[in-house]
Amino acid sequence: MARRAVEQELSRERILEAARHLFITKGYRAISMRSIGQHLGYSHGSLYYHFKEKAELFYAIVMEDFRALAEILMQAVNKTPPEGLSKPEQLMLEFIRFGLENPYQYEIMFMIRDEELLTYCRSEQSRCLELFASMIRQHLGQGDHSETDRQRIPHSLFLSLHGFVSYYIQDRLTFEEIRPAALAHVKLMCRNI
Repeated sequence: MARRAVEQELSRERILEAARHLFITKGYRAISMRSIGQHLGYSHGSLYYHFKEKAELFYAIVMEDFRALAEILMQAVNKTPPEGLSKPEQLMLEFIRFGLENPYQYEIMFMIRDEELLTYCRSEQSRCLELFASMIRQHLGQGDHSETDRQRIPHSLFLSLHGFVSYYIQDRLTFEEIRPAALAHVKLMCRNI
């Protein structure tokens, strides 16, 4: 009975939200299951109903964030771009928007430096890159690029987007504040594809 009451009060989503905030503001190594529980006003034991260990909790955060980004990219590729934008440009702008509107998630997903945590992120980063690449390849001119270029172009575009987001994320600027720069960047990157 007590376990069921705790599960109803302390949702998985609340734990993920609090842990994400704490991992970003204090660092993964400085945070324990106990400190997450205290932050939420619960004993750390109540967290173990949802997650076996801190690493599992971190991985759940990473998975949730990559799922959200994939959903945004899928929506972008499935809708008609605004006038003056190509599909690849629209897709790239949505990637930039995600990064700037979700800076903490983006940092965990793509900018974490901790070796132990990188193992949790690398496979999801690769899946994200492959999703992005497959979407870009659909819009590359068939006869205009060699097979080698068709493999390399999406990767180069992705790295360019990551560099753009990484640069502007430091200043905590919103997407709307840098929209003109983002649009110019995307247009330049897509000029020859």
